[in-house]
Amino acid sequence: MGTGRNVQRRTILKAAGATAATLGLAATTGCGGDSGSSGDGTVTLRYAWWGGEPRTIAIKKSIALFEKKYPKIKIKPEFTDYQAFWEKFQTQASGGNPPDVFQNAVGFLRKYDKRGVLLDLKSQADSGNLSLDNFRNGVLANGQVDGKQLGIPVGANTMALVIDLKAFKKAGVEAKMGWTWDEYFAALQTIQDKLKIAGDTGYHGIMYLYDLYLRQNGKAFFTDSDLGFTEDDLTQWWTDAYKRVKSGLVADPKKIEQVQPKSGLSAGLAASEFTWDNFSIRYEGEGESDYGLAPIPTVDGKHTGQYLGSLMLSGFSGTKHPKEVAQFISFMVHDPEVGKIMGYDRGILATTEQYDAFTPTDPTNKGVKAYEEEVAKAGVLGKITPHPSGADVIEAAFLRIGGEVSQGKTKPADASKALFSEAKAAFAG
Repeated sequence: MGTGRNVQRRTILKAAGATAATLGLAATTGCGGDSGSSGDGTVTLRYAWWGGEPRTIAIKKSIALFEKKYPKIKIKPEFTDYQAFWEKFQTQASGGNPPDVFQNAVGFLRKYDKRGVLLDLKSQADSGNLSLDNFRNGVLANGQVDGKQLGIPVGANTMALVIDLKAFKKAGVEAKMGWTWDEYFAALQTIQDKLKIAGDTGYHGIMYLYDLYLRQNGKAFFTDSDLGFTEDDLTQWWTDAYKRVKSGLVADPKKIEQVQPKSGLSAGLAASEFTWDNFSIRYEGEGESDYGLAPIPTVDGKHTGQYLGSLMLSGFSGTKHPKEVAQFISFMVHDPEVGKIMGYDRGILATTEQYDAFTPTDPTNKGVKAYEEEVAKAGVLGKITPHPSGADVIEAAFLRIGGEVSQGKTKPADASKALFSEAKAAFAG
């Protein structure tokens, strides 16, 4: 899902969770543009996704396999980066012309269901055109809203702490399952004292990390229709974060901005960074150290608040070809050869057919697999927090306002009020 550290970085990482334009959308029942049927009975579907070149190459290979098996269904690909994708999608949806099939994330399900854009795939499953079997660790529920199946997961990921292994070893500190936030920040203090670098790149604006912290305390970032915490809760979170920035325990946000799009961790500005586990592949390519995945700190030494997020495929409610849409989605999430081609680009493969078919060979993907297996074995995984309509706008606001706090531009209490005000407007929209 789901979702990272800033808009630019999340675009590079090819995953869910930045902002999109806040244009209003009417309920749509359009025809899907260039989609249609030819004289020989061939059906053409538009399929859109966001991501970089490796994802595009892999998806096009997968499409070729599908078209070989279903010669009467042709797929017209459309792809771009994350932010441009959602800006374009909103324009298409408002005009009744979105793609027949498109990549989606949990933060957008209620938003576009509310506008009548999303196809309920349950009826296609009931008709035998789409298999809802063999999804791992309950991740299929991520695409369900109010009894409807609005998205089909293609991969799963969970939040993790990426650490500079050399820095942690040199400082003599250890990241271990069940450690507390106090122990985490004590470790970062040791790193700062011994290595003269910050411990963390800047956790204050990561909505999904704050969600985990809230879940550890019996709350959550969202309810079905509202925020699940108080202004005082958020004020405390940002007050503590600002103090750590001022002390140097958390990296100077201006320095973090200067090295973008490179991460502060791989640039050597800090020794750890919270992100989604499958994003960890970026650090080996960017940095000169060795990096690994470490457990999320806890409040009570046990509960991390974690859950599996996912990218997913959705269909347009106004498509002329719902059967073919369902057949294409089913193929893309179940076919073993597609699993081998896609690997962990969009997270750990969501179905057993694809998960069993792909064996990671590089250290980074092996580490992601081992981390998720360890988290699952620890029994800490819960259900994903509900995301009401407007969640995407709120995540972008949380990132932006958190950044203002870290730079001393906005006081934590004022920032908290501003976030709640923007959330209210997002929910109303």
